[in-house]
Amino acid sequence: MVEAVLFDMGGVIVSGPWEGFAAYERENGLPEGLIRRINSTDSDSNAWARMERGEIGLEGFAEAFEAEAEGLGYRVDGMAVLNGLGGELLPSMAEAVRRCSERLKTGLLTNNYSPMGSSKRSAELAEVLGWFDVVIESSVVGVRKPDPVFYSMACDALGVKPSACVFLDDLGVNLKPARAMGMTTIKVVDPDEALVELEAAVGFSLRG
Repeated sequence: MVEAVLFDMGGVIVSGPWEGFAAYERENGLPEGLIRRINSTDSDSNAWARMERGEIGLEGFAEAFEAEAEGLGYRVDGMAVLNGLGGELLPSMAEAVRRCSERLKTGLLTNNYSPMGSSKRSAELAEVLGWFDVVIESSVVGVRKPDPVFYSMACDALGVKPSACVFLDDLGVNLKPARAMGMTTIKVVDPDEALVELEAAVGFSLRG
């Protein structure tokens, strides 16, 4: 029986960073997918991972990220990559969070590089964040997905077992450990399709 629903942020509740990455690559004549390639190389110890765990600041990230790109034969401006990140709120997912919060425990599990309390955000997004019982941020706790400890933190904070949770993320690598712990997992590629799966899991309507 589902007691809690856990949501990723980027790529689930707001649009993911991929469009920003692609735009930077196009504008600077870089190969398509280069930034994702850099981020997937030594994915637990590279500049992006260390930044999301709060081990290095933005300037340290930029320097390390640029060195990683140079190691692959490319020149990349690390701060420009970060500045190109955005994320538009996805209304259908926001509504799903609201409805889940009325009946179930809810948690936000996000890999980020800046604590949400220190960043400016729209009134709409602030309202959505207020619907969560628990917010677990990698930059705050010093652990990031896909480390199983990250998911355990959420379960402990909500007082639920993994088997009582549904977790939505746009990256399969983040879903794998959650599934191994016993969670029901949903990969978000198309939000509408993901919501159909979530409705089946929780047993009530999340749309319309």
